[in-house]
Amino acid sequence: MIGWLEAVILGLVQGLTEFLPISSSAHIRVVSAFAGWQDPGAAFTAVIQLGTELAVLIYFRQEIWEIISTWTRSLFNKELRGHWAARMGWYVIAGTLPIAVLGLALKDLIESPFRDLRLVGTTLIVFAIILWFADHTARNKLTLEKHLSFPHAIVYGFAQSLALVPGVSRSGGTVTAGLLLDYRREDAAKYSFLLAIPAVLASGLYELKDIGEGPAPAWGPTILATVISFIVGYAAVSWFLRYISTHRFTLFVIYRIVLGLFVILAVTLGWIPAQG
Repeated sequence: MIGWLEAVILGLVQGLTEFLPISSSAHIRVVSAFAGWQDPGAAFTAVIQLGTELAVLIYFRQEIWEIISTWTRSLFNKELRGHWAARMGWYVIAGTLPIAVLGLALKDLIESPFRDLRLVGTTLIVFAIILWFADHTARNKLTLEKHLSFPHAIVYGFAQSLALVPGVSRSGGTVTAGLLLDYRREDAAKYSFLLAIPAVLASGLYELKDIGEGPAPAWGPTILATVISFIVGYAAVSWFLRYISTHRFTLFVIYRIVLGLFVILAVTLGWIPAQG
């Protein structure tokens, strides 16, 4: 069972890593393994992500309100259907479909085999290399308001679904897709955060039923970790968007590779078990 200290640390880890392209689920898995704690599981990870998602809802509250209100009104007012906010509503829906389908289809794999630390270490490295390639070949010129389309939204959606495997990173996968499509770094990240809202909320709310049941953590530590992830996550998303407006993703690429190699080495040498 997760205690109060574990809840504080894992909440901090979730808040710090959710919006960076380094995989929050991988860090929760790795930190737990090195601390000698039992794997907190997919349910705990999904629920505390509600905290960081609340940070996104507050940080982008004006854009989100405009998207929801304009999209809703466009259902009855044809003149609004060409507005960027109305189109964005449909693009978020379309981009959410891949992870919704795959999340349900692969539920059993997500809860066990996908959390193997050998796989986590490998995905950290592989997707670091892909992110580096995308970052150094992207023309960094397209914007969401003018260029986002249904085909691009679907590509983003499938990239987001890769994050079902810890180590890929939800923001890392979708930002990489955006860069490969030639979107500006800031726009790729912004759409990544908006696209995550339905998926994270649905996943977190769905997993609430398992908290406090069987091997899942108790309600108290889970709530504490969620609150901490919200506070830290709000600061992290603000910093990240400022950072990538003037920097490439090289720092995160190097970090992912080093961490991935260390995790694989630690498992190979028996320092930590591959399965929690």
